[in-house]
Amino acid sequence: MSVLPFDDRDGVIWSDGKLIPWRDAKVHVLTHGLHYASCVFEGERVYGGEVFKLSAHSERLVKSAELLGFKLPWSVAEIDEATRQTIKANNIVDGYVRPVAWRGSEMMGVSAQQNTIHLAIATWVWPSYYTMEARMKGIRLAMADWRRPAPDTAPTASKAAGLYMICTLSKHKAEQNGYDDALMLDYRGQIAEATGANVFFVINGELHTPKPDCFLDGITRQFVISLAKARQMKVVERAIFPEEMANATEAFLTGTAAEVTPIGEIGPYKFTPGEVCRTLIADFEAAVQPKKQAAE
Repeated sequence: MSVLPFDDRDGVIWSDGKLIPWRDAKVHVLTHGLHYASCVFEGERVYGGEVFKLSAHSERLVKSAELLGFKLPWSVAEIDEATRQTIKANNIVDGYVRPVAWRGSEMMGVSAQQNTIHLAIATWVWPSYYTMEARMKGIRLAMADWRRPAPDTAPTASKAAGLYMICTLSKHKAEQNGYDDALMLDYRGQIAEATGANVFFVINGELHTPKPDCFLDGITRQFVISLAKARQMKVVERAIFPEEMANATEAFLTGTAAEVTPIGEIGPYKFTPGEVCRTLIADFEAAVQPKKQAAE
């Protein structure tokens, strides 16, 4: 299957205040963000021409930059508007948005106090959704070797590019062994998250999910919790150890890309996606795509 490379596409990208041709959106090889990971980003979903929780994502981008010690020269409102401009210019109805901010190339070394701060926003069409039947089969996760770091060893509340290095390593190994993704533990040996999504378990009819004290409290995660509570489901945020997965009947991931994705297997543990998964998938889709749901 051929894949259209991301550096050679038609369209425009918002870059430092203006829309430029897609192929012209480039940075120098000696950019600090490339060498020292002084880079933060967001992943956002477009439904019917509107970004899901746009301001929440823009706010997190600003906060992520602050946690890495730099300030974006654009406000949340300005980032929101730039995102809308980019979506409109590329005629995106259902798609993905990737804002990314980084330190430039004025200084090359660990210290980069004088470097210019850059921001770019790209958007592209998102592939078709899985059918409910296909999604309810559940994906397979391996157990990752790498662990999420402690909050006093890395800026774990930031969506920082450098924190995803171990996610790539973990996902690559899982895929090489025939799995879809990997479940990561944290520095204490407790369940943390998948490589790019939060995780939930149904235990004794309740939703249990790890407390996000060393990984991102996902925006989709927060929304799905609100959907569950609206259904009078009890949601428990707590420390969860791997062996407790033996008590779970259902499990699923949440995230911008994952939305609500049922899990059929994590290492030696098996789950049967059922009513909770089906209900939350339906509620999520109804919330983010009301026009589509009404048409159907």
